[in-house]
Amino acid sequence: MSQPTEKQKMLAGALYNASSPEIQADQAATRAWLARYNAGLAHAPSAWHRLLQERLAQVGEGAVIRPPFHCDYGFNIGVGAGVFLNFNCVILDVVEVTIGDLTQIGPGVQILTADHPRNPDERASGLEFGRPVRIGRNVWIGAGAIILPGVCVADDAIIGAGSVVTRDVPAGATVLGNPARLK
Repeated sequence: MSQPTEKQKMLAGALYNASSPEIQADQAATRAWLARYNAGLAHAPSAWHRLLQERLAQVGEGAVIRPPFHCDYGFNIGVGAGVFLNFNCVILDVVEVTIGDLTQIGPGVQILTADHPRNPDERASGLEFGRPVRIGRNVWIGAGAIILPGVCVADDAIIGAGSVVTRDVPAGATVLGNPARLK
């Protein structure tokens, strides 16, 4: 049995080396796609939708991501129908990010799956890993919020503007602050 590639390790959430040629090629392709996508600010949302379908894993009907938008790969991102991401959202998608139908995300929100070893020697080696982020249906995430690796935000939750979400958020809950706490 052959050893998994660095990309296979990355997608599995295992420690991987981001400087591998395959991963670097994927990042270069995404940067080229992002240049095209972000240059289209003056275009209609229907043009944005077509471009999103070129790179993202899933793009639901009526989903809108306003440029500028930034991500690592794109192919690990799935957005449901009617999802809206406002200007300047960042998704570090080294592993899967799913965003459920009708979720509204304010400007400047960061959704982060990339993580690093806690052991300083491992961290110094340059290895990293990812933990998936799942955002449910009909969630509202306020401007400037940060969703950390491995977090699950359940259906109908609200994340206050500027909050740093470090742990799972239950269905229908409102959280705010740094770290985000139940209101």
